[in-house]
Formats: sequence, C-alpha cells, structure tokens
Amino acid sequence: MNKFKLGLIINPYAGIGGSVGLKGSDGDEIRAEAFARGAEPRAIARMQRCLTLLQPSTSDIHIYCFAGDMGEDAAKQLNFEHTLVGHPVAAPSNAQDTCMAVAALLKESVDIILFAGGDGTARNIADALKKENADHQIVLGVPCGVKMHSGVYAITPEAAGEIMLSLLKNQLVNVQSCDVRDIDEVAFREGKVKTRIYASMYAPVLPQFLQQVKNSGAAQDEMVKLDIANYLIDNLFDEVLYIVGPGSTTKMFLDQLGVDGTLLGVDVVLNRKLVAADVSAQQLYQIINNHSGDIKLIITAIGGQGHIIGRGNQQITPEVLRRIDRSDIYIIATKEKILSLQQRPLLVDSNDPELDKSFSGYQTVLVGYDEFIMYPIGVSDSASVHS
Repeated sequence: MNKFKLGLIINPYAGIGGSVGLKGSDGDEIRAEAFARGAEPRAIARMQRCLTLLQPSTSDIHIYCFAGDMGEDAAKQLNFEHTLVGHPVAAPSNAQDTCMAVAALLKESVDIILFAGGDGTARNIADALKKENADHQIVLGVPCGVKMHSGVYAITPEAAGEIMLSLLKNQLVNVQSCDVRDIDEVAFREGKVKTRIYASMYAPVLPQFLQQVKNSGAAQDEMVKLDIANYLIDNLFDEVLYIVGPGSTTKMFLDQLGVDGTLLGVDVVLNRKLVAADVSAQQLYQIINNHSGDIKLIITAIGGQGHIIGRGNQQITPEVLRRIDRSDIYIIATKEKILSLQQRPLLVDSNDPELDKSFSGYQTVLVGYDEFIMYPIGVSDSASVHS
C-alpha cells in the first residue's frame, strides 16, 4: 500500500497571546503586543509532541507541508520524509497563507490534514475547504490556541498523536462532523464568552468502534444495514446516476428505496427509479456514456478478503471506474464486516494494476446513519493480503 499522505499545517503564532494575558492571538496588532510582552511561539513544539508519537512509523508516512515554520521545520527536526508544496507569502505568515496551504495539500490528495492552531486557524481551514469544494476532507487539530471551543481538536498534542497512530494501525476510528466554533475575542478580553458555530469539518474521533461493538447479533447487523440504507436514501441527488454493486448491504438500500434490484448483480438507479438491473459490463458502459450528469458508485466489501472491486462486481470495469471521481464512491459496510478483516485493508483488483494503485490510501467508509470511519484500501497482491 502507498505511504500515508499526511498534510501538515502549523500556525506558528497560535496561542502566542495566552501566556502574556492577551486572551487571544488573532490579528497583527495582538501578535506584535504579545512579542513586546516577551511571548514565545509554542505551536511548533506542540506539533512536534504529536509527531514524536509517530516516529516509529516514519517509513509509512510522507508529509506534505509549506516551507519554514508552517510545517517544514517540524518535519525536518523529526526526520520525516516530506515534500514542500509551497511557501508562505507573508512574513510572518497569516490566514491567507493557511488557506493557500490547504489548497496545495488538496492537490496532493492527502489522507488527512493535521494542523496546529486555535479556533481562528480552524475557521481559516474550514473557509479554504469550502472554497475548494472539499468539505469531506478529513482534518485533525493539535490544540495550540488560547481559546479552544472547536470539536476538531484533540484534547492534547499527545491525544492527536494517539488518534493518528490508530489510523496508521488500521484500527477503526470514527469520523464525525465536528463543529468549528469561533469566539468574539474583544468580548473575551472583557470577560465575556461569546461563541458561535462557524462551520463544520470531518475529524477522526476516539474511542474506537472496537470498544463500542458488544454482542452484535444478526438482528443488530440488519438494523445497521437499515441505518446505512436510510442515510443513502436521505442523501440522494436528482439527475445523479447511481451504480449499485452486489451484496446484502447494498440490497438493503435498494429494498428501502422500493426498487426491484438484485442481490448478486450490478444495478443502476436514477431519480429514485431503477434504470437497469443486473447489467453486464457493456450495458453499464453504454448507460454511463448516455448520461450527461454526475455518477456515483455504491459498493460494499465482497468475500472474505475484503474486496470492494474485482470480486462479484467485475461488471464495474476500469473504464467505468475512471469515469467516477473517488469522492463520489460510497463504500458501505457494517462494523462487524470491517472488524472481521482484522485490520487488513480493503482491496481493489480491477484487472488494471495502475488504476488499482490509484485507489491505495485511506477512504471514508459509511458504517451507520451519518457515521463514517477512515479505513485503508490496498492492492490485491500477496503483500497486501498477508499484511
């Protein structure tokens, strides 16, 4: 499997006003006053506390970052393999540089954006993701700010490191939509706490599902499939072509939608109606060629090794897969099915090795109603099967 692509952003001045009683660090004037009072930056050191926990896994990680104190310095000092994706324009760096860094990291298709900052930094990143139409990008914050009200932050730098370790070990880590809050710093300096929900971002959260699954029987498994189906139905878009792969989890979606789909075939849905059932590869390719709108794919793991492509759904050919953006692929599975993989990655075997490699990395998996985890996808070869 490819290396974990870690996008790194550090707001080097986050929290600089806290130790000198300024109750915030937003704005050039506040930062200047903080330095005048003898404040010292702490964000790089706090990010290093997080990254230190990942040092045993350095061979599995490639960091993408901006130059200097926005990421490069921390990666260098801890000997992480890294690639520079840009340089801050301002000196010192500012919110615009943060947004530029986000855009550059998205071009690298990073698996997660790990950032050090405060609520203002989280707000900047949320703005950048919205601008780039990348609302589902996974992020995780290392807390460095004076005021910390946003749910995207771990409770400590070490806690952020533990979450990252869990992802690297292929453990089941919940991915949730977390509030990004911002505080009125002027009111805060006057002793008043005024916060508001500014946006939301997706972040990995512990405890792991492994600790939450207890005595799951067949009935509970069916309820989970129903939750997954209902979430998909509640989020269907008009004029979008949905290709639905085989499996009992996808069949539950078709049943709840009220269409006569197949358990073992590939079906096609448009505007909540069945366009074609049990299609061949040729039929499927003709259908997508005749469709001018967006295309989404709904698939689940088939077989004991966790294949999502290449086992029971060979109708979904490389030619079809190339027509679908990776962000438009819904991988759905119950927690029990994921747990049964025993931390092995999901597998792709499309009969096109180069295409298979492009899937390698981390992907969100829908495991309940609006309930996601991050899980790795590997290539179906001897190395990944026995890992």
